[in-house]
Amino acid sequence: MIWLTWRQFRGSAAMMAALLVLLAVALALTGPGLAADYSAGIAACTQDNTCDRFYDQFFDEYQTPFMAVSLVVLLLPALVGLFWGAPLITRELEAGTHLMVWNQSVTRGRWLAVKLGLTGLTAMAFAGLCGLMVTWWSDPLDKSAAESLALMAPLVFGARGIAPMGYAAFAFVLGITVGMLVRRTLPAMALTLAAFAAIQLAMPLLVRPHLMPPITATFELSQANVDGFYVSRDEGGTASIVLESAVPDHAGAWVLSSNLLDPSGRTIAGSGEPGTVQVSTTSGPCAPMGPRGMGGCTVEINRLGYRQQATYQPLERFWPFQWMETGIYALFTLGLTLLSFWWIRRRLS
Repeated sequence: MIWLTWRQFRGSAAMMAALLVLLAVALALTGPGLAADYSAGIAACTQDNTCDRFYDQFFDEYQTPFMAVSLVVLLLPALVGLFWGAPLITRELEAGTHLMVWNQSVTRGRWLAVKLGLTGLTAMAFAGLCGLMVTWWSDPLDKSAAESLALMAPLVFGARGIAPMGYAAFAFVLGITVGMLVRRTLPAMALTLAAFAAIQLAMPLLVRPHLMPPITATFELSQANVDGFYVSRDEGGTASIVLESAVPDHAGAWVLSSNLLDPSGRTIAGSGEPGTVQVSTTSGPCAPMGPRGMGGCTVEINRLGYRQQATYQPLERFWPFQWMETGIYALFTLGLTLLSFWWIRRRLS
């Protein structure tokens, strides 16, 4: 049975292995140079305190390959479920070849177990290897990425670490389960893709933010968390502040919410929305020609009691989140596997 399953699967496995080898070669050839450029840039920028500018330039230079390799890892589990999982059982049900195997000495349970085990473990190995290779290669870029593409950001998190292995296992078993229920290859592939995409969207929106209780804290305004700063020239004495989705001294944190608070603790505006601050713009630090420029105005606004209130998941939780999310997908996979064995023994003929 193992030999037969391998004969059916070896073409797809060889093609996937060849693609991974090409990816590994490309990453191995470019990774050391990428790391060297990052180290040299850090050594140079620390001398004149221009590392923020270096981060922006460095990431912009490599942004296209950064997005490309991340997209490869994100798509791989979906392709496993679509082209390996959904057709694996369904095509045999459509052709009727499963009945020939069941009439031999091979039981239904063993037949399904071999197919699940051999193909599923191969899919997990490929996805895990791909995720870890890209994690190694993109480490300098993850350190320099903007907050929207930092390591904890939903778009990047799923393409790093061991999470792709859990996604691939779940997508594969999801495709098999849907195929056994639908018994038609094309509808099974479409339903698998739709269900997997819906769950992949729901996880970062509804589940991942609450894997561990998020941290809520208040911070003074500074260059780290202020995106825009506009001082009016009218007599109203107001300045407009736009906050970033970032928190000071917590680079790479996943900011769930960011609000501007007035001195009484009332929310003025959220992240990306302009908040009006009552401060003298005709004299003092916030005047157009005030001392120390915008930095002096920021100090004055902090003195008046304006603050940022942010709720976030710090970067230090990246690996705990990786293990917890992978564990959740492992439970999903186990549940679908048990359903598949029950269905093939009780309902499938």
